[in-house]
Parts: sequence; structure tokens; C-alpha cells
Amino acid sequence: MAGSINLTQSLVQKLGSSIVRGDLPAGKSLPIETELGKKFGASRTVMREAVKILSTKGLIGQRPRVGTYVHPEEKWDLLDAEVLTWILDRHFSHRLVREFLEVRIGIEPAAAALAATNATDADKDLLKSRLDKMKGALTGDFDAVAADIAFHATILEISHNRFYHQLTPIVETALRFSIRLTNKARGALADYDAHERIYRAIKNGNPDAASRACRELIKEALMLVIRSDQSGA
Repeated sequence: MAGSINLTQSLVQKLGSSIVRGDLPAGKSLPIETELGKKFGASRTVMREAVKILSTKGLIGQRPRVGTYVHPEEKWDLLDAEVLTWILDRHFSHRLVREFLEVRIGIEPAAAALAATNATDADKDLLKSRLDKMKGALTGDFDAVAADIAFHATILEISHNRFYHQLTPIVETALRFSIRLTNKARGALADYDAHERIYRAIKNGNPDAASRACRELIKEALMLVIRSDQSGA
């Protein structure tokens, strides 16, 4: 069973990235299962399962007398971490990163406010450990991007809102790209003091301060991305 799942996931990766790269353009019908099976060395069962998964991601559709065909980009599920990874790997897009940061402004300050209200002592200790790793990253003791991502993911977790928590994979995926861009534009690693202000507000149970500090951090990142795009960097 595990082998079959791995084969399916491998095929999903190959077909999904091919579609996103434009190797299989929008509106084009996919080759029949036997042809795809030969091309990718996959059984009909694996092919059908991969097609089903890609359909849930919005990359492909099926119609009577048309068969399986590639959807245009506007139908793709951008809240799917794999789809977003394929898009950003295909062609780095300032616009997509900017739109992601605009969504973060609507989500993370509210999650930070909830964390300030709902976080337990253990939650606060966990967030402090994430902050400590960000500090360690300044001296090369930890990976800076991973530490930054973990801090923001933890805020979603300790908000104790299941919907925010389930946004973690997409936030983590997009952050991998946006943090590298903003750090490059800033000429330095993440602003530790800004992250510490968020932590302090959550630790002190101050939702307004937590929301405000989080919003200011993301607004700064958004301005860095806009300036980077305008400069052609």
C-alpha cells in the first residue's frame, strides 16, 4: 500500500508541475491513461488516483465526450500548498507574494490577538522557544528561514482557532519564498525586535498590541516586496 501511495504522489508531482509549467496548456486534453502510463511508467490504478488528486487541486477537469482536460490558472487551488509551490518554482512572482502578504494582513493579526487571549502558559513557552531560535539564527546557530516560519506557524497554532491552524501549510509554503525575498530586500535577516514585540504582547495577554505589532511587521514586508518589484530586483 505504501509503495502505491508513493508512486501516486510521485506522479502527482510530475503531472502537477508539468501543468503549472505550461507543458500541458489550459484547455488541452490529457492523453489517455494508457499513454500517460507508458510515459510515466505507472499502472492504470496509479494514474486514476493521480488524476483524482489533481482534480481536487483544481488543475484538471473532466467532461463527457471531452475527457480529462487542463483547467486555466484561475481555477487552480492557490490554498493548496503543493500548487503554490509549483507556481512559485515555475516563475517567481512578486505579484503572488504581494497578494499572499495582503492575505496575511487579514489573517495573522487576528490570530495573534486570539493567541494573546487564548494561549496557555505552555503555548507562551513554545512561542518563546521559537523566538529564541530566531535570535540564535542571527548568530548562525539555526536556519533563519525555518526559525521565522516556525514562529508564525506557532501563532496560528496557539490562537486555538481550528480554521487558522489549518492554514498553517499554505502559510509555511508561501513564507519560504516571501521571507527570502524580504530578507534580501532588507539586506538582513528577519527583524528580531519586531517579532519580540509580538511575543511580548501575546505573553502579556494584550490582544490589541499583539494585533498591531503583527500588522506592522507584515506591512513592512509588503512594502519591501513592492519596492523590490518596482526596482526590478
